[in-house]
Amino acid sequence: MYRYEELGLVNSKLVLEKAYREHYAVPALYPISVEQFNAIGDIMIEMRSPIILLASPNLQSQLEPEMLARLAQGLADRVAHAGLSIPLVLHLDHGKSFEACVKAIEGGFSSVMIDGSMLPFEENIALTKRVVEYAHERGVTVEAELGILSGKEEDGDDIGESYYTDPKKAVEFVERTGCDSLAISIGTCHGLVKMKPNPDGSLPELRYDILDYIEERLPGFPIVLHGSSNIDPQYVEMINRYGGHMEEAVGIPDEQIFKASKRAVCKINIATDGWICALANTRRILAENPAAVDSRVFTLKTRPLLKELYRHKIEIMGSANRYE
Repeated sequence: MYRYEELGLVNSKLVLEKAYREHYAVPALYPISVEQFNAIGDIMIEMRSPIILLASPNLQSQLEPEMLARLAQGLADRVAHAGLSIPLVLHLDHGKSFEACVKAIEGGFSSVMIDGSMLPFEENIALTKRVVEYAHERGVTVEAELGILSGKEEDGDDIGESYYTDPKKAVEFVERTGCDSLAISIGTCHGLVKMKPNPDGSLPELRYDILDYIEERLPGFPIVLHGSSNIDPQYVEMINRYGGHMEEAVGIPDEQIFKASKRAVCKINIATDGWICALANTRRILAENPAAVDSRVFTLKTRPLLKELYRHKIEIMGSANRYE
């Protein structure tokens, strides 16, 4: 069993409290390759931004919790060796069961999400309370979810139709479970189609009124947004040009993410943007180097492109230069 403190990691409590006070959001990034881990370390050091590393149970099956913990430790060590005290959180994303959360905590994760959003309200409360009690005894913070985002989650499950979070129930949920943060549904979405355009082609606004209601009644409590990638059309076009197939792709406009980060939203999840940036450039580089047998042909060239993507996210969320 690993203790996250021994790995140089922190839980999300003080990180999100600072973000709330200073009106910015912490980027929660989902790396699935070594170049993504390295690009995150590069930009943390350069921009002095806290980062929350996301890892789902599916990613744990790929890399194993111990490997993920050591990769996170490597990033924390890089930051420390640069003489900086920038917090890094290793967070379980979409843990679907009590057992999944326990496995992550024992593997060195400093924060976990218990996703009971598909359960009836009372069952979601009961499951979340159980995880909160176990995690808090070990100094680990807990994110929960209320409301359903449509689309496909990282494990490939099709969630179906979404529904907005009932803000009154959100307040009750937080008070009864003792969770440390809450992911809510206000119009973002998992997958490549984040929003359904209006009949005139414009994109709808996120439901900021839901955020405002919760913030008024739970002052200081951090809210989380999932499914918040922008889906840069240049990468969609690049993937299709070099043999891929992405028929539809609609992301969340940057200005809406910026607006949310000035409210109670303190953590914003970004997965797809990093994945399609890496995939698009890998396809392009391999097409331009058809005789390549060394994967470093594309990994070394992809890292700086990912770094610039993460820089952009940090700028939008306002998390740069928050630590020294």
